[in-house]
Amino acid sequence: MILWKLFVAFLYIGAFAFGGGYAILPLIEEVMVNNLGWLTFQEMTDIVSISQVTPGPIAINAATFIGMRVAGVPGAVIATTASVLPQSIALMILGHFLFQGKPVTFMERALHGLRPGVTGLVASATLSVCLASIFFSLTPLVIDPFALVAFIAVLLLQRKDVSIFKLVAIGASIGIAGEAVEQFLIK
Repeated sequence: MILWKLFVAFLYIGAFAFGGGYAILPLIEEVMVNNLGWLTFQEMTDIVSISQVTPGPIAINAATFIGMRVAGVPGAVIATTASVLPQSIALMILGHFLFQGKPVTFMERALHGLRPGVTGLVASATLSVCLASIFFSLTPLVIDPFALVAFIAVLLLQRKDVSIFKLVAIGASIGIAGEAVEQFLIK
């Protein structure tokens, strides 16, 4: 039963997520965190972080990680397959029409209309992940000082053309140091 729910949930996400990448995050959050309760918001942001470290599209990586967490290896396979199935079918159908050599004006108009919406979804996902990364709590507003330092350091260093590997290492080092300090203070 859980595999079927996982399949239907990611089939829904795959069918209604336009724009890929970060644009899919609000929909994954809505379904996995708010509707099904399979993840907390913090776990969702952790999955986004892990998905960024591993190669491949964020939606597929997130589907694989969530499927694995919910139902093990079969869940990972089901979630990943379900998340790409709607787009694969749509691409085959659109490819058939596009390679006929005739203009597909309805598709051009639809894509033109989707761009602002996708931009809004990306902005929403960015804001959600940013808030979850920097704040311990949003009610009341409690800032994680180490996360804030890591955020500012990476932003400043990114402007100086520091390699992405060094930026990730710096952010991870600050996060590990923050965790160590927090553990020390608790004891």
